[in-house]
Amino acid sequence: MPVVDVAVPVPLKQSFSYLHDTPVATGVRVKVPFGNRTLIGVVIGNIEAQTEDTGLTLKSVTEVLDEVPLFDPTLITLANWLAKYYHHPIGEVWSTLMPVRLRKGMPLTDKLDAFTLTEAGQDALEQSLVRGKKQQLCLASLADEPVEEGEIKQRFSPAVIKALSEKALIETVQIKQEIQTDWASYTLQETPPIASTEQAVAIAGVNQNGTEFRTFLLEGVTGSGKTEVYLQVIAPVLKANRQVLILVPEIGLTPQTVGRFERRFGIKVGVLHSQMSDLARLQVWQQSRRGELGIVIGTRSAIFTPMARPGMIIVDEEHDESFKQQDGLRYHARDLAVKRAQTENVPLLLGSATPSLESLNNALAKRYTHLQLSERAGGASHTQLKVLDSRDQPLQAGIAPGLLSVMRSHLQQGNQVLVFLNRRGYAPVVLCHHCGQTVDCKSCERPFTYHKSQGRLQCHHCGASKRMPNQCSACHSTSLQTSGLGTEQLEQGLGELFPDIKQVRIDSDAVRGKDALVTRLDEINARKYQLLIGTQILSKGHHFPHVTLVVVLDCDGALFSADFRAPEKFAQLITQLAGRAGRATKPGEMYIQTDNPGHPLLQDLIHNGFAHFARHALHERQMANLPPYSAQAVIRAEANAAQQVHTFLQQVKQAFGDHSHQFGGYIAGPLPCLIEKRQGRFRFMLLLQCSQRAALHTWMASTLRQVQSLPLATRVRWSLDIDPVDFS
Repeated sequence: MPVVDVAVPVPLKQSFSYLHDTPVATGVRVKVPFGNRTLIGVVIGNIEAQTEDTGLTLKSVTEVLDEVPLFDPTLITLANWLAKYYHHPIGEVWSTLMPVRLRKGMPLTDKLDAFTLTEAGQDALEQSLVRGKKQQLCLASLADEPVEEGEIKQRFSPAVIKALSEKALIETVQIKQEIQTDWASYTLQETPPIASTEQAVAIAGVNQNGTEFRTFLLEGVTGSGKTEVYLQVIAPVLKANRQVLILVPEIGLTPQTVGRFERRFGIKVGVLHSQMSDLARLQVWQQSRRGELGIVIGTRSAIFTPMARPGMIIVDEEHDESFKQQDGLRYHARDLAVKRAQTENVPLLLGSATPSLESLNNALAKRYTHLQLSERAGGASHTQLKVLDSRDQPLQAGIAPGLLSVMRSHLQQGNQVLVFLNRRGYAPVVLCHHCGQTVDCKSCERPFTYHKSQGRLQCHHCGASKRMPNQCSACHSTSLQTSGLGTEQLEQGLGELFPDIKQVRIDSDAVRGKDALVTRLDEINARKYQLLIGTQILSKGHHFPHVTLVVVLDCDGALFSADFRAPEKFAQLITQLAGRAGRATKPGEMYIQTDNPGHPLLQDLIHNGFAHFARHALHERQMANLPPYSAQAVIRAEANAAQQVHTFLQQVKQAFGDHSHQFGGYIAGPLPCLIEKRQGRFRFMLLLQCSQRAALHTWMASTLRQVQSLPLATRVRWSLDIDPVDFS
C-alpha cells in the first residue's frame, strides 16, 4: 500500500508516514490520526509502497480534504526553506503558511458571510421604529444589499450587531463577492504626476530590469515620493497580466495605501491583515491564487499569499521591526520576500527612508541595486532638526518653557504640532511618598503603569490589571503618588496650557476599535485637530501636510540601551518622525528635548543626517564583528524557577561549546533577557554567533538534536531565534 509523507502541526522536527490506498499529490491537506488526536496535515511527498518485511505498522490517512493541491511549487519550496533556515518543525511551518480556516480543515469556499435585513428589519428601517442612532445607521447601511460581515463589524460595535440580531432585524447570509477579473486591461483613473529626475531614474532602473529576479533598495528621504515610484513601476507589470504583492508594516498604513492604489488604477485591491475575519482573509487568498487580483497589500503574513502569475514584490518601510515574527516560527518577512522573489524569479523592491543596516550593507556591497531619492517631492524643504537642553529647566507637562514658546508660535500660525512620547498611560510608576515603595506587578516584578481614565493599574509586559490601591502595601500610608510622564498625562497638561487648541491623542488606548485609527487620521488631515499627541503609531509613513513642528520628549532612555541595535532603531525613529513635518509647502522643524544634548548619536543625526549615521554605524559593526558582518542566533528559555532556566542554558552552552571550535563560534551567556521576568516566569538567553552564516547553520543543525535530548528540555519553555532583532 502506498505511503504518504505528512507534515503534522506538532513541535517535532520530522514528518510522519501514513498509509493510503493511492498516492496523494504534494500540497494536499489530509486528516490523520496522531496519538489520541486527529490533526490536519499537508502531504509533502510520497514514499514507495510499504513492503511486507518492514516490521512497521503505520496508521492510515483518515480523509483527503482536497481534490487538487492548494499550494504551488513555490510555496512548497518556501516551506522547506523556512524549516531548514529557522530550524523549525516542518509541520508548524505549514500551519503558519495556511490561512486559519484551512488550518482547521475547513473546505475552500467562494462565499463570504454577510449581514442582510430581514423583512422585519426592512419595515423597521422604513418606519423608523428603531430608536438607537447607531442601530438606525447599521440598518441603513444594509438597505440596498447585503454587506460583508467583516465590513459591518469594522463600522459598528458588537453590542449594536447583537441587539439587531436578537430583534431579528438582521440575519447572516452567504454571498459571493463580485470582483473585476480583467484587471490587466485597467485604465488610469488619474494622471500620474511628472516624476522628478531622481524618481525617473529609479523607475527606469526597475523597469529596465524586466521580469527577472533582482533586489532593489530604494533609499528615499521622507516625503521623497517612494509610493509614486511604486505606482509607476507596477503599472507595466499589471499591463503584462502579472500580479504584485506589497507588504506594509502596520495595519494603520493599509487603508491609505490601498486607497491610493485603487484611485490610480481603478481596480480592486486585495487586503490581508489580522483584523479581517478568517473567511475574508481566505477569500483574498483564493482570489490571488486564482489570479483574480492584480494587487494584494498586506502585513507580515501576506508574504505567504499564493499568486497565479507573480510579477513583482514590494516591501515598504523594509526596516520596520514589525516584519519580524516574535513567537512561533520567528521568520522575517523582508528576508522571506528576498527568497520568494528569487524562487518566483521576479523583481523585489525594498523601500525606506531609513533602511536597515543589513539591507544598506547589501546595497553598498552591490548585492542589491541601490536607488536613491535625496530630495522631497514637490519642492518641500527638509525638516530642520534641533536639540533643546532640558537640564535645570522648570518643566510644564514635561516640556521646557522655550519649547512651549515654539509650539505656541506654530499653533498661532494655524499649523499642526505633533508631540511624540513613546509611553502610553498616565504615569509609568506609582510609589509611596512615605516609604518609597513602588506598586509592582508580582508576575513581572516591574512597576505598574497608571491609567487615570480607567482608574486602574496595568502591567505593559504581561497585561495584568488591578484597581488603583488606596494605601501602600508596605507601610499602609495613603500618600501614593505618580512619577513620570505618559501620553494621558501629557494630553491633560497640554489641554491646560493650550485650552483653546483642539487636540487628539493617538496611542493603543485611544484608538481601540477597528476603524478608530483611520478615522482619527482622516480628521487630522481635515484639520479638525491642531495638536497631535501620540506614540510611535504616528511615526510610520503617515502623510500630515499641515504639521510643521514635531516635538520629541523623553528619548534619553534609548541613548543608553544595552541592545547594540538601539542606536539604529533610535536614529530610524527620529528620522521617520522628522519626516512627518514640512511635507507640503510649509517648512518643518523638529525639537528633541533631552538631558544629554551632547550625545554623539544626537549630534551626528542633527548635523549629518541618517545616511551618514548609517554608514558610520556599519563601520562600527564591522569593527565589532556584529551583524550584518556576522550571523547570530538566540536560544531563549523561561520557567518559574530562575535556577532551572540557568542550569538548562548552561547545559545548552556545554553542548554547543563542544563543537564551537569547528565553526569559529562564539557563545555569550546565559544572560538575563532585557525583560527578565514576565508572567511569573524567569527569562534567560544564550547568544550564539559565527562570522559566516553557513557555519552558524551547520553548528545549529549538528547540536540541536543533542539539546532536545537534555532532561531539562521538556521542563522549561525554550525557543530558537535565528537573526534576532529584539533581546527583550
